[in-house]
Amino acid sequence: MTPRFVYFDLDDTLLDHRRAERAALADVHAHYADHVGHHDLAHVQATYHAHNVPLWRDYGAGRITATDLKRLRSERLLTALGATGLDPVAFSDAYLSRYARHWHWLDGARDAYHRIADALPVGILTNGFREQQTAKLASLPEIADRAATVVISEDVGAMKPHPEVFAYATRSASEALGTALVPSDVLYVGDSYHSDVVGGTGYGWRVAWLGGDPDRARDGTTVTPTWPDVLALLGL
Repeated sequence: MTPRFVYFDLDDTLLDHRRAERAALADVHAHYADHVGHHDLAHVQATYHAHNVPLWRDYGAGRITATDLKRLRSERLLTALGATGLDPVAFSDAYLSRYARHWHWLDGARDAYHRIADALPVGILTNGFREQQTAKLASLPEIADRAATVVISEDVGAMKPHPEVFAYATRSASEALGTALVPSDVLYVGDSYHSDVVGGTGYGWRVAWLGGDPDRARDGTTVTPTWPDVLALLGL
């Protein structure tokens, strides 16, 4: 069945978040070489992830605020690296400013996004801080220009995979089209098992799992290893 609406995740689906994150950490590793340069860059990146991932879970569960997350991930990273002489807020600001310099399309995403938008109404559904996600969309304006609606989890008050996010996005797409959509009318293209696959299929959306694992695919999920596979799924 051809969907009536296609939503896209943003980070690591359209925008190459992982590459930008690695590049930003390399930048701050060099900038603060006197404090953290004795640690291998790969160790710094792994330590950052080890603290960042659980903090995002805490943020999604409402246990900490966005401000807490930004401060704590730098504070815990610097403590683990023995760089307690650095101000974690200043370090966070330095990282975020450099992260923004490295925002680019994921390979193959730009052409596929435009081809799909030429054929079907599209929208963006993304977790994250509104200020940062809005800035990403401003840096790649073609994305929002083609989107009938953009839904950022912070505006909803919940994060994927919470069903309220998908309910809100379904209503938003319906309003954009001027006609009521049911969950099965929506296809979601995303890379995250937890946020996109579990959340989307749990609400009744169909999901194209970009780069996913066939052994973990849920009912309602089509694993699409590459962007050409997404286009083929849609008959494009």
